[in-house]
Amino acid sequence: MTPETLFNIAAFAYGLCIGSFLNVCIHRLPAAMSIVRPRSRCPVCGQSIRWYDNIPVLSWLWLRRKCRDCATPIPWRYPLVELLSGVFAVITIARFGPGPASLVYFCFIAALLVITFIDLDHQIIPNAITLPGIPLCFLGALVVPAMTWQDALMGLAVGGGGLYLVGWAYYLLKGKEGMGGGDIKLLAMIGALTGLRGVVFTLFVASATGTVAGLVQMAAARLVDMERRIPFGPFLAFGAVIYLFYGRELILWYLRLLS
Repeated sequence: MTPETLFNIAAFAYGLCIGSFLNVCIHRLPAAMSIVRPRSRCPVCGQSIRWYDNIPVLSWLWLRRKCRDCATPIPWRYPLVELLSGVFAVITIARFGPGPASLVYFCFIAALLVITFIDLDHQIIPNAITLPGIPLCFLGALVVPAMTWQDALMGLAVGGGGLYLVGWAYYLLKGKEGMGGGDIKLLAMIGALTGLRGVVFTLFVASATGTVAGLVQMAAARLVDMERRIPFGPFLAFGAVIYLFYGRELILWYLRLLS
């Protein structure tokens, strides 16, 4: 095998291991539990997970998707998060090359993965991620290409402040909250790393995909309540990831269409 292939395999394995830790965060953060102690254990029977039962993806397949001790089914989310983390580790390096920028972007994507699955399960976005994530993303922006501290500060301000104004306007019109505080802090975190263009792009993609997903959900369930709440965090995360990998090309393509 070529050195490049070996490097990609190592990156994928590293991503899988990080994904295993992300699963711990997804499970424990909503319950306000430590992500360090105790060691991983079955949430049903409480038995500590043996090291050979904690190998990303492979152990899930070997155990036939069940706990070794109580036979409780292990959710599909666990290998999915691990695989996504592994794939993103590889494509981040392929896109941005080995170096600090890839590390910053991969950590950012890992945080978005945790936020996405927590928001899907509990409809909350933990402050434990977004509050430290805002200054960390701002600092990370200083080592990534084509970003300055001014861009990062503008993205942070517009991301957080702009979404806050949208939520405030909705409250004035409807008399109830239309935008969660977690979404506001998440977009501020995204803006701190991607700048103003990243915020605008992310919000556009999130709004478009969120609207389509909401319409599909309502049609599938034959709902008549147009105010049914669906979590917005996963769509913001999706928009941010698309911007990281393809945003600049898509913006240029759109501008050429207008010219």
